[in-house]
Amino acid sequence: MNCRPGCGACCIAPSISSPIPGMPHGKPAGVRCVQLDEANQCRIFGRPERPAVCGQLKPSADMCGDSSLQAMRFLSLLERQTQPGAA
Repeated sequence: MNCRPGCGACCIAPSISSPIPGMPHGKPAGVRCVQLDEANQCRIFGRPERPAVCGQLKPSADMCGDSSLQAMRFLSLLERQTQPGAA
């Protein structure tokens, strides 16, 4: 499955603890990655400075849903469920 053009949910909803160029301490959940351009395309896609965790997150029908909003909801829920101490 390919990413939905212009979605960007996977670069906004989850927290990323790895350094990102322009975000040396990673990014908190719900914060737009500085590497997303105006069209929600990753400026460092396929480049060595892209965090490994970003490349490991693969699009799927469950994660992406039918819209960017559904993807954002799914990833936000996953983020909450995987936080330390989440029940």
